[in-house]
Amino acid sequence: MKKPISKIPFNGTPEQEAKLKAAIERSNGNKSELIYIMQQAQDIYGYLPYEVQVMIAEGMDVPLEKVYGVATFYSQFALSPKGKNAISVCLGTACYVKGSKAVMDKFSSELGIEPGQCTADGEFSLESCRCVGACGLAPVCVVNDDVYGKVTPEKVVEIIAKYKSK
Repeated sequence: MKKPISKIPFNGTPEQEAKLKAAIERSNGNKSELIYIMQQAQDIYGYLPYEVQVMIAEGMDVPLEKVYGVATFYSQFALSPKGKNAISVCLGTACYVKGSKAVMDKFSSELGIEPGQCTADGEFSLESCRCVGACGLAPVCVVNDDVYGKVTPEKVVEIIAKYKSK
C-alpha cells in the first residue's frame, strides 16, 4: 500500500503511541479485535493516518491492506483529521437534485481541499454525507453543529467567512 499524501503532517506523540501499543498488547494477538483496536486508535489520535495504520498492522500481525480495507469500509473511521470547523455537505437525493454537487464543488475550490481532507492549517475539513434529515431545506450543509438550508454556491463564501479564525 502506497503512503497517502496528506496536507497535514502526522504529529503523533510518544504518549499516544504508548496508549495504542498498550491497547494492542491487551488484545493478546486476537485478530478478531482488529476493529476494536482501530476504534481505540481513533479515540487516541482522532483519526487513522497511515502511520497509525502501520502500527496497528504490525502490532496485530495483520496485513496493512486489511487495516486500510476496514478503515475505508466502515464510515466510523476517518483517514484524515477533522478541522476545527467540520463541514459536511449533504449529497442525498433531495439535496443532490437541488444542486448540492455545485455547493460541494464551491466549498472544495474555496478551501483548496477535496472531500475527506482538512486544510493545512487545520481550520476546515470537508466531507459529504447522504442525508441530514432536512430534505425540505435542500440543499443542506452542516458546519460543526450549525445546519444551513437552501445553500447556493454563492452562499458558500459567506458561510466560510463566518467560521474563519480571526
